Amino acid sequence: MTETPYDLAVVGAGPGGYVAAIRASQLGMRTALINEYESLGGTCLNVGCIPSKALLHSSHLYKQSCEGLEEHGITTGKIAFDLKAMQRRKQKIVSSLTGGIEFLTKKNRIEVITGRARLDKTGAVRVSRDKKNHRIQAKNILLALGSKPMLLPDSVVPSALMDEQRILTSTGALALSSVPRRICVVGAGVIGLELGSVWARLGSEVVVLDRLDHLAGLDEDTSRAFQKSLEAQGLVFRLTTDLLSVAATKEELAIKIQSSGGKEETLQASHALVAVGRKPATQDCGLEEAGVACDARGCVQIDEHFRTTREGVFAIGDCVRGAMLAHKAEEEGTAVVESLAGHRGHVDYATIAGIVYTEPEVATVGLSEREAKAQGISYKLGKFPFSANARARTSSAGEGFVKLLFAERDTRLLGAQILGAEAGTLIQELVAIMAYRGTAEDIAQI
Repeated sequence: MTETPYDLAVVGAGPGGYVAAIRASQLGMRTALINEYESLGGTCLNVGCIPSKALLHSSHLYKQSCEGLEEHGITTGKIAFDLKAMQRRKQKIVSSLTGGIEFLTKKNRIEVITGRARLDKTGAVRVSRDKKNHRIQAKNILLALGSKPMLLPDSVVPSALMDEQRILTSTGALALSSVPRRICVVGAGVIGLELGSVWARLGSEVVVLDRLDHLAGLDEDTSRAFQKSLEAQGLVFRLTTDLLSVAATKEELAIKIQSSGGKEETLQASHALVAVGRKPATQDCGLEEAGVACDARGCVQIDEHFRTTREGVFAIGDCVRGAMLAHKAEEEGTAVVESLAGHRGHVDYATIAGIVYTEPEVATVGLSEREAKAQGISYKLGKFPFSANARARTSSAGEGFVKLLFAERDTRLLGAQILGAEAGTLIQELVAIMAYRGTAEDIAQI
């Protein structure tokens, strides 16, 4: 067992962890980055955001080639796709990006230590790999533990059936070697809708279940228009519906459901995707032993400066409160290390955008109308359809709208929801306006 002193030990090499480690090194700290897996980048780069966006783009091009070219006077022969080639492209992108992070850690003289990390009661980090232990002593420790898929109770989906072959989490749904005949997606959030879209475009029958009456936490009008668009693409929605149980035979999955106020019924499917959310990956990390408290959801408890209940230990990203977004984790990691170096670390949570990379895209920032009502905030609403925008119409992108929420008193922009083509790009203009506390008049004069 060896001991090495560092200024900062970062536990977790996802977007929050590796960005924090790089920034710490740039600020002169001797930094260790502890990574449980063989490649850097965490869930986001390896089995999350990046591979899903790769498959979304490939499947979108296929769908567009099949259905979207004739109106432009472009005719083609029979269009086919090669799923193996799509998966190879996806993996090539993942490998390139994770390799790029490895290059950056070397360039910034960060020591990457591979193994499973646990805190101990002395405030050190013990890393185990191949039955060997490495003890790391650091002035400060940053927990960037990330998250993992949330599973359903055994009484609903037995853990023995979660084989990533027929009953899947997002990890398995990104790695399928053949197109499912019929896939039941449990959860109408970002993950379920994105992966459901991929397989629907490639020929799967897709049924989406959710207990709520709206999609992805959106306002009622945005959700309704979004659902209508996805239904036109072949997705079937069963909202306000509970999943009661999943049973498997050799050929089929029997999925028992019950809609609100309705009778029980059984759906048949070849595959099921459990996409009911993610939870902090804080189990078996020695947190309790080290005096780092977690809340009932498993989130590490932090103050406004990301300090945990153990002195010298900080936490960011998916393992703490707030949205589970890669760019949020990056901002938090940067804020922590800049504060440690004597600078002003700050995160403006009101301007962190969220995007659903379906077609059309959905992008949000700040307060939704639903949240404003719940908080008793007086507001004014502005809404404009893409169908009235000439550029959108000439690009066959007339579906959707921009919805803006302004404070009634001073017309400051409080939030926005965009449904439509390139929504994830357009939302950045509104992020910038919100960051400078812009008003309706400011927007009108730009």
